[in-house]
Amino acid sequence: MGKCAWALASPLEERYHDEEWGVPVHDDRLLFEFLILEGAQAGLSWATILKKRDGYRQAFDNFDAARIANYDAAKIQDLLANPGIIRNRLKVQAAVTNAQAFLAVQAEFGSFDAYIWGFVDHQPVQNLWTSMRGVPATTAQSDAMSKDLKKRGFKFVGSTICYAFMQATGMVNDHWMDCFRHEEIKKLALPSM
Repeated sequence: MGKCAWALASPLEERYHDEEWGVPVHDDRLLFEFLILEGAQAGLSWATILKKRDGYRQAFDNFDAARIANYDAAKIQDLLANPGIIRNRLKVQAAVTNAQAFLAVQAEFGSFDAYIWGFVDHQPVQNLWTSMRGVPATTAQSDAMSKDLKKRGFKFVGSTICYAFMQATGMVNDHWMDCFRHEEIKKLALPSM
């Protein structure tokens, strides 16, 4: 059974690859979770974030954007003392700012899902990679997403972070062609008959 090589780095990464990575996500809470986690990853490995994911869920009220949007200075100080998350002041503050911007997008578009999937015309991009060499760090879609998110007040949403978000949430299928998940993910993207 073929598998993307990066997934073999650890059992945690392999399980994430096999069960979640690239599956199209349309649940606003989960989209917000990935947005915050991808921003937290900046400068770090995804494995580091996966190890702290449960800590993030506990510390950030299971990624309830409405609650996070109201975090005050005392709550931010508590988060900065929490070893279960990345204790970077800018990233923690960005989670609060992003929650506020996220709620504004939901109010404008009806859901964050309706807004964010518009960058790929509401259909996953099916790529045909055979190795890591072909996989880009950014695309025209991630550039556009980054620019618009920044305009709306989001932080830690550079184009590279946006592309990683797109990969994680199934907006693009970047499983390698010889990976068993490529066809499984592709089938998930097909319209139901």
